[in-house]
Amino acid sequence: MSELNRGITILDNVRKKNTKASEEYVSVRFDYGDQKWEGWVPVEYRRTGVSIPDGDDDALFDHLNTIYEQMNPSRYDDWLKTQEKMWKATRSVETRDIFNILKDGKWHCRNCEISNPNFARRIQDLKEMGYTIATYVNYRCPVCGNKRSTRLILLPVDRVEIAGNGYETWSPALRKRILKVLRYRDVYEDKENRHCLPDHKFSEVRWDSETKSINPDSMTDDEIRAKFQLLTNQRNQQKREVCRNCFQTGHRGKIYGIDFYYEGGPLWDKSIPEKGKDAEKGCIGCPWYDIARWRKELNQKLKEM
Repeated sequence: MSELNRGITILDNVRKKNTKASEEYVSVRFDYGDQKWEGWVPVEYRRTGVSIPDGDDDALFDHLNTIYEQMNPSRYDDWLKTQEKMWKATRSVETRDIFNILKDGKWHCRNCEISNPNFARRIQDLKEMGYTIATYVNYRCPVCGNKRSTRLILLPVDRVEIAGNGYETWSPALRKRILKVLRYRDVYEDKENRHCLPDHKFSEVRWDSETKSINPDSMTDDEIRAKFQLLTNQRNQQKREVCRNCFQTGHRGKIYGIDFYYEGGPLWDKSIPEKGKDAEKGCIGCPWYDIARWRKELNQKLKEM
């Protein structure tokens, strides 16, 4: 049985949730003697592979103990030097500006402290770079008076460096090959589009720490076709929202409002796990999971009619 460090106080047993990003946090206070830190620690945060089931105290205590040690004020200067060195090698000026605001490890209001027209994209960039950020939505800011602002806090802990799409790793060479094997074809519009991106058929929102894998350059063409499809960035974002809603409500997605599933129905099969490798079985039949097959199955059904 794991024990919680004496310097840690869990302030609320009910998890805080950011439903838009399918993230969950625990409100805590860290006591380091003459210094204290109070904020939210992500416990469901797929960007860095953190997924702690509610009620698993052993895993929660181990996680909080690790974060507590990494956030010790005595480590902050070294942490900051490491980040500055990394930022010098990047050209992401706008994203760095956001980081410079958040790097103190304190809460910041998006409305009165972070003014950037592409705010959501910049935060996503930081997460994909491996930073741990908690988000308080619908926050009433006492400074600017905004009743529906967003409050953010970046935890000064070790970055989890992930290449590729932020969830799995793939090389630039493999990415080019995926595009070539799939013939640069926008699967949603069913036409060629050289600006499409590789999309995992199995949505990342249902992955757990055991799901992601390294995609070797030696992947066969059939493995690529089984795992990926090509979508524009806009459709990719749309799919993420559809999959997020399915994960949270159990209502599977639609395309063009067409109520057709070649396997299963409009509701998630509750006999299938919600997360992990086995969860992929519940995605089969949804139009967004494999758009090309969904179109083929739908056309076949129309011919039969």
